[in-house]
Amino acid sequence: MFKTTPNLTRIFFSLALGIFTSLSLNAQEIPTDESIIAAGESNFKTNCSTCHEIWSVRIGPALNGVTERRSVEWLIPWIKNSQAMIAAGDEQAVALWEEYNQTVMTAYPSFSDDDVLAILAYVKAETAAGPPVEEVAIVEVEGGGDSVSSSYLMAVIIILVVVLALAVVALIIAAQTLVKHLKDVKGLDEAEQEIVSQQFDVGAFLKSNNFVGLVIFVFTILVLKTLIDGAFTIGVQQGYQPAQPIAFSHELHAGQYEIDCQYCHTGVNKSKSANIPSPNICMNCHSQIKNVGGQDGVSEEIAKIYAAIDYDPATQTYGTDTKPIEWVRIHNLPDLAYFNHSQHVKVAGLDCETCHGPIKEMEVVYQYSTLTMGWCINCHRETDVNTKGNEYYDRLVKLHSEQSKEPMKVEDIGGLECSKCHY
Repeated sequence: MFKTTPNLTRIFFSLALGIFTSLSLNAQEIPTDESIIAAGESNFKTNCSTCHEIWSVRIGPALNGVTERRSVEWLIPWIKNSQAMIAAGDEQAVALWEEYNQTVMTAYPSFSDDDVLAILAYVKAETAAGPPVEEVAIVEVEGGGDSVSSSYLMAVIIILVVVLALAVVALIIAAQTLVKHLKDVKGLDEAEQEIVSQQFDVGAFLKSNNFVGLVIFVFTILVLKTLIDGAFTIGVQQGYQPAQPIAFSHELHAGQYEIDCQYCHTGVNKSKSANIPSPNICMNCHSQIKNVGGQDGVSEEIAKIYAAIDYDPATQTYGTDTKPIEWVRIHNLPDLAYFNHSQHVKVAGLDCETCHGPIKEMEVVYQYSTLTMGWCINCHRETDVNTKGNEYYDRLVKLHSEQSKEPMKVEDIGGLECSKCHY
């Protein structure tokens, strides 16, 4: 009878396990389901688009065709923790790391295999779609196609005022001509002669009770309007644009490099506050990107980040003399008002630009919206509830459809209740 030794048993078991693992990974085909591709797109834009693009090199390589260049069983651990593969001496991993100047790729240990496959499915779909075609930019009038710009209205008002002034001048000339003609007419009685000969006394008119009363009335209305307008602007900081301790450009990062807002403002999907990015998020890129120039080849603004976290770019080491970056808050609601970012961004699916305006065009960020109670209420009256794929709203949608044919608005589910924002 053939007997196996313990060593042969272990070798056989290791080979079997390796073959089984390899077959399992190879069996993981890249999904083609649209919902999985959409989830992969969301994950890609949130976590990967900072360093990667599909059709061009950013910080890391272009990803088009990556599923053909690399195997799925290699890509999954690489995306989860590239440094572990480099440390283990994987030849492909080390070669790629060296090719891109030993740039450290962020690890995503929380990603499941399905999460990675969804991202690969999105990349594969984008690769199949081909490179984007440049489109001719279409300039839209702010506020919608049916609205009229304020400059146009002002031009119309000015034209009307000029026409009215010309009409008044014409009437005065006509009246003077008529009076002059009537004075030459003979046979007018005494009353008619008095009417023709009467003169307009400007001084008497200015001293008359009617004119004084009109002036007082207009002055009172203007004062009251000014006071009311001033009262409504108390606490409103629209246009507020303070200088920051570090000249961070949203136009550069969010606009030119298309870094997703959620990459830096990590709390926007899961908490009340969007949170101010911590310096370690900056260092994900700026440990390598230094904008060569300034002292020691590091730009002045990036040097401020290094100083705050006590980082030495020459030795790539961190010290203990850290100090906070004193960012100046721009959007500041009063304490009596409650606002939850996750409810609006994660549940409602609103874009950041809805409230913060053209953030991708702002070199220095400013408060775009008024953030007043009336502004919020109008939004709740006009915005449809995003019920797609959320079973929580199924019963509400059914009840609403029985009573109205209009889409369900935020106000229909209690969006105008005082306690929603003031409790």
